[in-house]
Amino acid sequence: MKIQRKPEWLRKKVPQGEQAAMRGLLSELKLNTVCQQALCPNISECFGCGQATFLILGRDCTRQCSFCNVDKAPSPQAPDADEPRRLAEAVLRLKLSHVVITSPTRDDLVDGGAAHYAATVAAVRELSPATAIELLVPDFGGDHICLATVLAAQPAILAHNLETVPRLYEVRKGADYQRSLDLLQQAALGAPSIPTKSGIMLGLGEELDEVRATMQDLRKVGCSYLSLGQYLAPSKRHQPVVAYIPPQQFDQLRDEALALGFRHVESGPYVRSSYHAADYQ
Repeated sequence: MKIQRKPEWLRKKVPQGEQAAMRGLLSELKLNTVCQQALCPNISECFGCGQATFLILGRDCTRQCSFCNVDKAPSPQAPDADEPRRLAEAVLRLKLSHVVITSPTRDDLVDGGAAHYAATVAAVRELSPATAIELLVPDFGGDHICLATVLAAQPAILAHNLETVPRLYEVRKGADYQRSLDLLQQAALGAPSIPTKSGIMLGLGEELDEVRATMQDLRKVGCSYLSLGQYLAPSKRHQPVVAYIPPQQFDQLRDEALALGFRHVESGPYVRSSYHAADYQ
């Protein structure tokens, strides 16, 4: 079913003026954010208070997920060796107490970009040692050595999003539901002091019981933190929205997730995996 009109609770204004200072800093330091690439509806709120989710390893993803607005390319540019230093400078200048760092999936790289993640953590820690660093990583093709490289950098949180229920995984081209669960389990087992986190989009056609089963799967692999948000199609070319989930259902799912044992849950129409990230600790 094609939804023609957004409900009232999803008609959020995105004022551009509140973004100016952050956009200037990002331009000066030649840094990318998923906020801009993914057309996040919270961008003005976050940029306005000096928050951003940094996108390392370039702007091009090697996979073809039908819901995502990040650019796609089979052979992206090589990692920028100076990027970790510039990102660390941004963290310092913004005086961030918590920073989220993510990347497109880089299947073209032997280590999936794991060493670049580790170098970025080291650079941030050198300039801003008090900043908590959250890494939102791809699945690294299921390579546990790549994951171990990232965990050895000792991020405060290791995140990897399931995105949707297993029946709808065709929207995640090149991904595998069990492989993503295995990554979260391996992280929890390999570095039990580092809490893991995942996120699920609603509105792609999933059934409520499927969401519940997915939340249970996450708890079985030791996932500590969860975000639940409404999927919003970036354009008509992307995966269409099947349903707009009312705020009351998000509240219900938050309560159910907390009852399952998640330590913190953000659940609401505008929630994204990095939204209010500092509140998870």
